[in-house]
Amino acid sequence: MKSFLKYFKKISNNQGQGVMEYIIISSLIGIFCLVAVKQFGSVVQTRINYMKTSVVKNIPTK
Repeated sequence: MKSFLKYFKKISNNQGQGVMEYIIISSLIGIFCLVAVKQFGSVVQTRINYMKTSVVKNIPTK
């Protein structure tokens, strides 16, 4: 019975560690995405607007 309790405690500790690693990695990815959008947002918006005007200019209207 004692060995079962030791095994169960070991599993519980490993699961807690896995959850913490997941939270840390998710947080870092979220921060990276926010920084990337802040850094490159205006450049992407400018390019999208350029493509939009090019498409509108080159589509023949009736």
